[in-house]
Amino acid sequence: MSATSVIPANDRVTIELGDDGVAQVRLTRGDKMNALDPEMFERIIEAGSHLHRMKGLRAIVLSGEGRAFCAGLDLSNFSRPPKSDEPDLTERTYGNANKFQQVAMQWRKLPVPVIAAVHGVCFGGGLQIASGADIRVVHPQTRMAIMELKWGLVPDMGGYALWRGLVRDDVLRELIYTNREFSGEEAQTLGLATYVDENPLARATLIASEIANRNPHAIRSAKRLQQGMIERSTDAILLEESIEQHAIMCTKNQVEAVMAGMEKRAANFDDV
Repeated sequence: MSATSVIPANDRVTIELGDDGVAQVRLTRGDKMNALDPEMFERIIEAGSHLHRMKGLRAIVLSGEGRAFCAGLDLSNFSRPPKSDEPDLTERTYGNANKFQQVAMQWRKLPVPVIAAVHGVCFGGGLQIASGADIRVVHPQTRMAIMELKWGLVPDMGGYALWRGLVRDDVLRELIYTNREFSGEEAQTLGLATYVDENPLARATLIASEIANRNPHAIRSAKRLQQGMIERSTDAILLEESIEQHAIMCTKNQVEAVMAGMEKRAANFDDV
């Protein structure tokens, strides 16, 4: 895969966009198990901003280098006094979210599907970041936990919003209240993993490549519809379906999808 770096070099996050429109986004603080320190928060949000503006983007694979996807909050942060100029947590500095929520919520807000490849350790804020993805591919032995109650806190990086529709209510309460650890294999039964695979990155990339071969306008429309499905009324969902479909039908990419399918060839889509 031919790929080029699309953000300034840093030691926290990299993005490489392939010729197929799949962006490989990697957390690169591997020596610290990709734990979330202030710099990590800034660089992840910076990466999300770049992805929002990226031309030719069709799908994203989100992964972590080293021994973990993300071990959650860097515990050294607990010993640091808060900055005097840090906004109050209740301030909405990123649309409907604060900075810490945006780190996880931005993956749902991105216009294209995000597939998380999860391995090693995925605790606390790391699990909330993974939960922001559309699809999660998890190694069966990954160690996972909703960790915040261990430190006398509550999940506050978007977890309560992101876990709706994924985890049964009573199961989610137990995971939050006890902060018990569970495996990637169990995560699939709980609803926190879409697939379990011995090679999560390869499986996630395969899924992303399959998505990249679909009409990019239709994929983005489908993600918008999915986003509103839980909160909208039935009447509103039906109307939004019609609006999105009306905008896609008979467009160049939609016609190309039909012709490519009938002619049994790869489609040649115009990118968004």
